[in-house]
Amino acid sequence: MKAYLTIFLSLFLAVILSGCGKAEKDPVENETAISPDQFTDRFLAGDFEALYNQTSDDFQDMVTLESFIELGEGFNADVEGFELVSEMPIDHVTEYQWISERGDKGIRSYFLEDHTIEGMQLMPLSVFPESDEKYTENIYQMPINEEWYTFWGGTNELVNYHYAHENQRYAYDLLIVEAGNSFDGDSEDNESYFAFGKEVLAPLEGVVVSTENSIPDNTPLVETNAEEPLGNHVIIEHKNNEYSVIAHLQENSLQVSEGDSVAAGDVVGLAGNSGNSSEPHIHFHVADGEDWENATSIRINFKNGEEPVRGETTTGF
Repeated sequence: MKAYLTIFLSLFLAVILSGCGKAEKDPVENETAISPDQFTDRFLAGDFEALYNQTSDDFQDMVTLESFIELGEGFNADVEGFELVSEMPIDHVTEYQWISERGDKGIRSYFLEDHTIEGMQLMPLSVFPESDEKYTENIYQMPINEEWYTFWGGTNELVNYHYAHENQRYAYDLLIVEAGNSFDGDSEDNESYFAFGKEVLAPLEGVVVSTENSIPDNTPLVETNAEEPLGNHVIIEHKNNEYSVIAHLQENSLQVSEGDSVAAGDVVGLAGNSGNSSEPHIHFHVADGEDWENATSIRINFKNGEEPVRGETTTGF
């Protein structure tokens, strides 16, 4: 999953402080290192030089101490505390994410096992409390029948990059992870990915109103198809004017057509890597209209009452 570190650091329009290569300096002395559970307290206390000295050579090549102090002091303004919202291993690092008490600022940091800090982001966050409080009238299940991993999901941009966009705000991106990796073998072969070819299910009974089945799957980590962002997909109309959007399915894998009635748990297709996707996974959200690009995403009311966030596993049927 090393590629994620590079790919997803590039997606945010924020103050990005990143150094993603292996640390070249001597390992941080464990007895003096600032641990992840101490990080935000020390950051708020202004211990910027100590934190900076714990960063990798790559980080320090990109950001000077003076710049780091200036950015940190500005970012700390009006912040009383941070709360840890996500912890996730990615290849050789562990990603930690904290959000401010008002929900308007976030920190993402990447730690090596010896506590060397390889990357950091200081992010202003969008806040949408009104839509956060509105859930779907229908009760859904995740469109899966195995344990999957939540790569993006939640109600802030730290854990869910979709959140800034009204038409996908409460979307989930799901993949399968084993031993910290989403694939085994050639990273540029879709067949190497644990999610590829897995069954994707209807999350609730309804009528299929839109499908696409003929878009080729992308080469993982090499190409995406931004011109056809959903790729192969199924959109299902449910009661109460709610629509499930399930995207990035495998080419020619759909088992339903427009006009079909489906029951909850029916197989609609197989997980793929089509559309605006860098590796095999499922995109799932619920909207208030069939025209997903101009519709509004609705926070999903799940049958089991769970709301998985980035780094957590989830199940459906």
